Amino acid sequence: MLLDLDGVQLLTDPVLRNRVAHLRRQVPLDPSQYANIDAVLVSHLHFDHLDLPSLERLGREVPLVVPRGGGGLLKRRGFRRVVEMEAGEEIQVGALTVCATHAEHDGARLPFGKEAVALGYVVKGSCRIYFAGDTDIFDDMAEIGCGLDVALVPIWGWGPSAGTGHLDPRRAAEALRLLRPLLAVPIHWGTFAPLGLSRIWSTFLVDPPETFRRHAAERAPEVEVYVLGPGETLRLSSLL
Repeated sequence: MLLDLDGVQLLTDPVLRNRVAHLRRQVPLDPSQYANIDAVLVSHLHFDHLDLPSLERLGREVPLVVPRGGGGLLKRRGFRRVVEMEAGEEIQVGALTVCATHAEHDGARLPFGKEAVALGYVVKGSCRIYFAGDTDIFDDMAEIGCGLDVALVPIWGWGPSAGTGHLDPRRAAEALRLLRPLLAVPIHWGTFAPLGLSRIWSTFLVDPPETFRRHAAERAPEVEVYVLGPGETLRLSSLL
């Protein structure tokens, strides 16, 4: 996700390549969309969230915010502006305050890589936006949701199931009951699929957000849900 708030542009967990291991991008990417990034927020060290070649495309001077324990990996690759964070810590990025939050997810860089926790981030400025990263439901979501305007909620992945440590559409709707944002945008779906299997698994590229919308209408009817296809934009100024 690209967040443009109060004159600051933040990019979350960027995977900017057309192919990563066995996954292929299903929607073209416009490089001009990430030409003026002020900082990158990395939620955890898994290869589909911390993609070193993608970060290198942004340049080694772009500030990178990562979970504590992940900075050495990036500094060894020549990135010069790396900030490590733990849940509860805050930093300033221009006019914005970025607060790291807990995420219920294994954040280690498998199979033999660095151990580090997974994080989410609350971005505070003229509005409050929560980027959940990868996570399952946890009790402290209710605390994160205090005064929250927007929740960017992961609802799927790249295969036939969301897998452990992730939210599927039903559990993501349950998370909204804790977070209580004014509006929610489902993320982490529909962008990548295994090579050669996009037709076979095509339903998993398109169905999750509508399933999420239905569950959210039942479990958190006070929350407005806005479904963005990969590459689409939502202007918050017209909604908040």
